[in-house]
Amino acid sequence: MEQVSTNNAFGGAQGVYKHASAATGTEMTFSVFVPPHQPGTKLPVVWYLSGLTCTHANVTEKGEFRRICAELGLIFVAPDTSPRGPDLNGNAVPDDPAGAYDFGLGAGFYVDATQAPFDRHYKMWSYVTEELPTLIADNFPADMTRQSIMGHSMGGHGAITIALRNPGRYASVSAFAPIVAPGQVPWGEKALAGYLGEDRATWRRHDAVALIEDGARVADLLVDQGGADSFLTQELRPELLESACKTAGIDLTLNLREGYDHSYYFISTFMADHLRWHATRLIKD
Repeated sequence: MEQVSTNNAFGGAQGVYKHASAATGTEMTFSVFVPPHQPGTKLPVVWYLSGLTCTHANVTEKGEFRRICAELGLIFVAPDTSPRGPDLNGNAVPDDPAGAYDFGLGAGFYVDATQAPFDRHYKMWSYVTEELPTLIADNFPADMTRQSIMGHSMGGHGAITIALRNPGRYASVSAFAPIVAPGQVPWGEKALAGYLGEDRATWRRHDAVALIEDGARVADLLVDQGGADSFLTQELRPELLESACKTAGIDLTLNLREGYDHSYYFISTFMADHLRWHATRLIKD
């Protein structure tokens, strides 16, 4: 692991790091904020998964999380959203053939691709759930028995599906404007078909609504959604998650924030609310 940069912030340290990833076969970059703490103290970890087109830098630069993380004593980890090229052998990482923003580079959808040519590098599920947690545990003062996960849009999809499929690993899960039913919306249909193939039965393991319908559970779930989000009715469809959670008995807090859009102006406004919500589940007296 190589340190790219580090900056003092709110008494802690905001770092950016890169490493050669075995999962993706590429160099991967991520950021970690470590709050002020006593030497030897192990701190709870909040994972933040970003949305389409983003890298680690979007939330790191615009998420406004450091003050509250310093106050609460939370490590904040932000991975990239896809492999980037060239790979470790010097070859280009495949991208959307038409250069679209919603597939390929910047749009890994937090799955392990099974379809060529994407199956060689697009292993974001394994990267986020296996490889990067090991790296964090080995290099930072992280208490890996106390983890929570959150995300935005495509990253909200990733956070909820990862929590649903790993019961007991995460103390809590939340999302901003998540893609809750990718098997039923254009963004998800394109991505899941491209990465996993045309058999829709295989998509259900990466679809929050389908996972809940199939019996997966979390104790509770916090979602904030902007009422002025241009993607609300076609791509996000929070009413599907609301219905699934009601049927399953999952305690969903769904906040519709009138006038807010899909941007980091929206996310940064409610970031502290989410981090406090996670802290109540991570930090016990």
